[in-house]
Amino acid sequence: MRIAVIGTGYVGLVTGTCLAESGNQVVGVDKDKAKIDTLCAGGLPIYEPGLLELVQRNRRENRLRFTTSLAEGIADAQVIFLAVGTPQTADGSPDLSFLYDAADSIADNLRDHKIIVIKSTVPVGTNRQIAERMRARTRQSFDVVSNPEFLKEGAAVDDFMRPDRVVVGVRRQEPADILHVLYAPFLRTERPFLVMSPESAEMTKYAANAMLAAKISFINEIANLSELLGADINDVRRGIGHDERIGFRFLFPGVGYGGSCFPKDVRALIAMARQHGYELQLMEAVDRVNEAQKHVLFQKIRRHFRDQLAGKTFAIWGLAFKPRTDDIREAPSLSLITELLANGVQLRVHDPEAMANVRARFGDQLTYCNHPYEALEGADALAIVTEWQEFRNPDFEEIRRLLRQPTIFDGRNLYDPKLLASLGFTYYGIGRQVRPRD
Repeated sequence: MRIAVIGTGYVGLVTGTCLAESGNQVVGVDKDKAKIDTLCAGGLPIYEPGLLELVQRNRRENRLRFTTSLAEGIADAQVIFLAVGTPQTADGSPDLSFLYDAADSIADNLRDHKIIVIKSTVPVGTNRQIAERMRARTRQSFDVVSNPEFLKEGAAVDDFMRPDRVVVGVRRQEPADILHVLYAPFLRTERPFLVMSPESAEMTKYAANAMLAAKISFINEIANLSELLGADINDVRRGIGHDERIGFRFLFPGVGYGGSCFPKDVRALIAMARQHGYELQLMEAVDRVNEAQKHVLFQKIRRHFRDQLAGKTFAIWGLAFKPRTDDIREAPSLSLITELLANGVQLRVHDPEAMANVRARFGDQLTYCNHPYEALEGADALAIVTEWQEFRNPDFEEIRRLLRQPTIFDGRNLYDPKLLASLGFTYYGIGRQVRPRD
C-alpha cells in the first residue's frame, strides 16, 4: 500500500517506519527542513531504541523516503496518516493549529479519494471537525478515520509491531476494512482490531492514559502515607499487586510521571469536561498529586541538609522523564534541578541520552558528565531521578569513595535500604523508611 505520514516526530516516524518494514511504500512529510535533512542523511531527530536500524534499512530498500513537500508526499498515497503535534495550551486543552493546517493543505491538494487517518491525540469531536473543515475546501471525496496510538517512548517500535490492540474510529466500513489489511501483519497473534465510532476512538486514547496516570498518582500517594506510618511501599505494592483485579503494572512509586502524553492528556481531558460543564474531580486530583510528587525528592534533600543547601554540590543521575528516551518534556528532573539551582546548589548531571536536551534548557548552569561516576566527584549527595538500567547495580564502594557524604536520594527505589545501610550510606527512597549509615 502507498502511505503518507504527515509529521516525523515520535509517533509519525515510528508509524511510517514500521509500516515500511511490513512492505508498504511510505513517504514521511514534515515542514521542518532540518529534521528532514537529518533523516535524509541517515540520522534521527529523536532517540528511540531500534528505530535507527529500521529507518536505514527501509531507506536502502527504497520503501521509505522523506520530503518537506506535502503535495508531493500525498500525491500517490492511498492512506494519509496525520501525526502532527497537539501541544498543550494555557488552559490545558490541546492546540490543534498544526492539525488544522495539515488538514487544510491535504484538502487543497486532493486529486483522488484518500483515507485520512488521525493518529495525533485530539479531543473528542475533532474527527468530525476535520471532516467538515476539509469538505468546505474540496469537492473531492475522502474519509477521515480516527486511529489513536498507544506507543510507549523507549518501546515504541515493539509496541507498534506487537500491539495490544488496534483501535479505529470510522463512519463507513470500507476504510475500516482497508486499515484492517494494513494492520494485519501486526495482528497475527490474534490481537483485536476494534472498530467503533470516531468519538469513541478519540475518547479511548484519553481514557487509557488517564487510567494509567491515575495508577501512578495512586501508588505515589500510598507511598507517601506508608513512609509517614512506618510501612514499606515495596511490601504494600507486592501485597496489592497480586490481586488480579489490580495487577503490578504502573504501580511503581517514584517522583511523578512526565513525558508528552500523560500530563498533557490528563489536562486535556479535564479541559474537555469543563467545556461541557462537568468537573472531572478524580483527574484533577491525579494531576495535583503528580505535580506535588515532583517536589518530594527536593523536600527530602532540604530536610536532610536542614535547609543549608547553598554552596553544596549534588550529583543527579537521570534526566529523561523515563529510561530509553531522550525526552525531557514534563520530566521530574526539571523540577528538581530548578529548585536546587534556586537554593544555590551546584549540580553535576548525567543521563545516557537526554543531556543535550537539558543543556538546551539550562545551558552552563549545570556541569554535564559523560560518565555517571564522573558526576559524583566532589558531590555532597547523589539523587537518582530516572531508572536507567545501568544505574541499578552500580559499584557502591566507588560511589562512597567519590561522594563527600555517603548519602543517596533514590527517586525510583532502585536500591535495597538494608544493603545501603550496611555499606555505610544514608538512604532515602520513596515510601520507605530512612536507613542511616552506621
